[in-house]
Amino acid sequence: MKSVFVKRLIAVVSCAAVMAQPLMLTSCKGKNKGAEKPADYGSFGSDIAREIAGKFPDRRAYSSGESRTGDYIEEKIKELGYQPEVQTFQGPGGSSKNYIVKIAGTGFYCARDDGSFELEHRVAVIGAHYDASLLPEFIDEDEYYDEDEEDDEDYDDEDDEDEDDEDDEDEDDDEDEDDDENEETYDSRYVFDGISDNASGTACVLTALMAYKDYSNVSYDVWFVFFGAGTDDFRGAEAFCNSLSREELDSIDVMYDVDSLYAGDKIYASSGYKSIVPGKKYELRRKLYQAYDVCFSNTLYTNYGFDLYYNESGIKTDLDEDGNSDIFKEMPKNSSDFRAFDDRMIPVVYFESYEYNFTSMNQMKETKNLSLQDFGGNVRGTPADCTYFLDSVLLEEDYDRNGDGEVDCSGDRLQIRINCVAFIIVESLLKGSDKGMTPSEYEAYRIEQTRQTYASESSPV
Repeated sequence: MKSVFVKRLIAVVSCAAVMAQPLMLTSCKGKNKGAEKPADYGSFGSDIAREIAGKFPDRRAYSSGESRTGDYIEEKIKELGYQPEVQTFQGPGGSSKNYIVKIAGTGFYCARDDGSFELEHRVAVIGAHYDASLLPEFIDEDEYYDEDEEDDEDYDDEDDEDEDDEDDEDEDDDEDEDDDENEETYDSRYVFDGISDNASGTACVLTALMAYKDYSNVSYDVWFVFFGAGTDDFRGAEAFCNSLSREELDSIDVMYDVDSLYAGDKIYASSGYKSIVPGKKYELRRKLYQAYDVCFSNTLYTNYGFDLYYNESGIKTDLDEDGNSDIFKEMPKNSSDFRAFDDRMIPVVYFESYEYNFTSMNQMKETKNLSLQDFGGNVRGTPADCTYFLDSVLLEEDYDRNGDGEVDCSGDRLQIRINCVAFIIVESLLKGSDKGMTPSEYEAYRIEQTRQTYASESSPV
């Protein structure tokens, strides 16, 4: 009975803290941002996404391009003042690496069966894979990037300067002939570089890491993880989970996964597939609902025209292949790095750009945009996942959103989506854990306990 009473009291105190949270957020952050717009991170993330796509267009799992992308991410992490842990793992195609930043929080006071409380460190994981690859049906080795040539282009500029004049002349002689051939065999608008899948997600996690520096006294331990070999059946995420002890896995409250933010019509947040397990829906979707709450309780739409959607299709289909029909709602059609966590019954919140407003599963695709239909409205893994092409279709002019005569909103969809998703993730951390109380909540609980004890002892018999 005592344990039940304690748990109910925790729920009451936690609820009161959430209700008061808008008044408390400033004190939770390292500096007063009350006069600033939420998610006002500038072009930090979008610049990184375009730089990754531009410098490392061939980021196939286990390739030298993927390795150089990892080196780039490691350098960005260090520029933000952190020293990443580098985790090397083996896959069927060679070795790859995960880059991990672990930031300790203040912990949560969790109730024990005897009614006492113990400070426990709960974990939130924020992750994305940084590799990219065309789907097999689109790969033509003669047209796909040669890694040795990319090495020379990105890192051996001196070799370019030392090329023989004779070679230059030969290239000039062949240029017109090559152009004619490309016009017949390959659309020059499409030079795959994975700007959406998943330079955008990688840049969003780096933006969240940058934004997190403005927060203090967050109770969660936060692990930022950049997964290698995500396009090879999410090997990096699986290797990361396999490296954790049972105790460490049990300490994870939520995994936020970011994937392909640019090309799809809308930004969706979804739960994992395990949330359809009977009796587990709310437990595994609670963090999803908190993400919606962060979006709707802030001024993201007012300031940026940004909204967060969830899959409302309600189509009945066998999602887990158990022979029974499930309701396809608040879950994604696409799998990603979150799957390794979902398989272990860890709540996940998966952010992606897509379009779920269809009446059947086989109709669903990333976009209805008529300018993006060359591959059936799909972009991930197709030649259309290309910075030059997507920017030509999706970039708009900066504009005056609030009508005060000053340009105040970016027309860069990539920038807006990266910033807003990063903001939603970081702010969601302040929602706390249903496993325990933050130090401030615990202090309020202790004061209430003391008050009730005093009132009880002072009451006349």
